[in-house]
Amino acid sequence: NLIFIASLLLGTTITISSNHWITAWMGLEINTLAILPLISKSHHPRAIEAATKYFLTQAAASALVLFSSMTNAWSTGQWDITQLTHPTSCLILTSAVAMKLGLVPFHFWFPEVLQGSPLTTGLLLSTLMKLPPITLLYMTSPSLNPTLLTTLAILSAALGGWMGLNQTQIRKILAFSSISHLGWMAIIIIYNPKLTLLNFYLYTMMTAAVFLTLNTIKVLK
Repeated sequence: NLIFIASLLLGTTITISSNHWITAWMGLEINTLAILPLISKSHHPRAIEAATKYFLTQAAASALVLFSSMTNAWSTGQWDITQLTHPTSCLILTSAVAMKLGLVPFHFWFPEVLQGSPLTTGLLLSTLMKLPPITLLYMTSPSLNPTLLTTLAILSAALGGWMGLNQTQIRKILAFSSISHLGWMAIIIIYNPKLTLLNFYLYTMMTAAVFLTLNTIKVLK
């Protein structure tokens, strides 16, 4: 467990502090590989299914991140994260980060993965694992595709709320709550990136409080 948690922190730190697309991608990959054993540690079929869904989604998103940065480097000669200027690259990166975060319509994996994970791992998935993609959005916010991001954000905020009302399982309610919150963060980031970070910190504190409370009173659903 200690090795996996250390790898998680290392992957997050690498992505947050990197200025080059390849190191950011490496950090995302380390994160993905470190959380998989934590999701599937109960060896229950549901947990294995959750880990498989998580791996496939994150691998696809990481491939898109790499593809968008390579397209940008091909046309501009720049590997700098803040120098993302190619329109196609901006479009692909916006989609890739939306998939990483679980914004609508790339949200299907998140409630399923959260439902199949232990509560402590669910807390990591909802907070720490969202930090690297949010940081990438923060660093590339001037060059993101505003139309696509606004559409995804509005859909996420609306669908997260509606689908959350329809659930009886606590972890799925928390998953849809997370999707809704991320929708609000995504719509703010185009206009005021620092406000998004503040929103993310507040969301992390609230989510941590809920998850830790549920873990303390041994909620199983």
